[in-house]
Amino acid sequence: MDHGFKRVAVLGMGTMGAGITQVIAQAGYDVTALEADRARADAGVARVRAFLDEGVSRGKVTPEERDTTLARLTMVTDPADLGEADLVIEAVFEDRDVKFALLQSVCEAIGPDAVIVTNTSALSVSDLATAVPATTGFAGLHFFNPAPLMKVIEVVRGLQTADTLVHRLIAFVESLGKTPVVVKDRPGFLVNHLLIPYLNDVIQEYDDELASAEDLDTAIRLGLGHKLGPLELLDLIGLDVHLHATESAYAATHDIRFAAPPLLRSMVAAGRLGSKSGSGFRTDEETAS
Repeated sequence: MDHGFKRVAVLGMGTMGAGITQVIAQAGYDVTALEADRARADAGVARVRAFLDEGVSRGKVTPEERDTTLARLTMVTDPADLGEADLVIEAVFEDRDVKFALLQSVCEAIGPDAVIVTNTSALSVSDLATAVPATTGFAGLHFFNPAPLMKVIEVVRGLQTADTLVHRLIAFVESLGKTPVVVKDRPGFLVNHLLIPYLNDVIQEYDDELASAEDLDTAIRLGLGHKLGPLELLDLIGLDVHLHATESAYAATHDIRFAAPPLLRSMVAAGRLGSKSGSGFRTDEETAS
């Protein structure tokens, strides 16, 4: 199926937005990325460049591919400069009010036929759809971190999402060299709906001294064939990010499985956020070794 998307815009160039932008530009699309100001825009481009440079150093990306990818990226700080986008991907901070306000402002700048999707991992797609006039043209497109390396993308069907849009997004995801999985709108969608309670259980088991952090990760990696142990994964994700996700899921469901473990709250309050802070479940061990 021809998805019909030729000009793509990404809203936000933080960790997820930069990764999404890189994936789309590497697939041959011209991408316009929006940030709040020039400093954040420059930081976003630097994230993309750093990831591509790492790929070059590992022999995964050629210098020519890196340069071509960067040349397809245009940074803007005014939503009015997004007017020609066919597909807009929102990837800003996981806060409903922030996303809602941005979506409303962008809708005033883009054409009425443009499709808007959100990369939210924890908020309701059906709810965010109410920020835009054409709710049937709104859906979720959930990339996983790091977006350039993770192969699966969840295509999230909101209550209002048209079937034709779902098919177009499937084709778009496949054009990126990724694997689409269609899921319904629920807290955490599919992967995180299963992952969040699992990680919460791991944190509690570690706090209960069931095993050391190293042994716990080793047992899961070797026993279940996972590439990363759960505590290593939490450090990579960011403990603050996981706390926000589990709190959002609990607020939406009141399911005890999504209740944040006390240790998680304490570590976030102490600034022990994982790899980004240099201190987490396993990061301290890696730094010391």
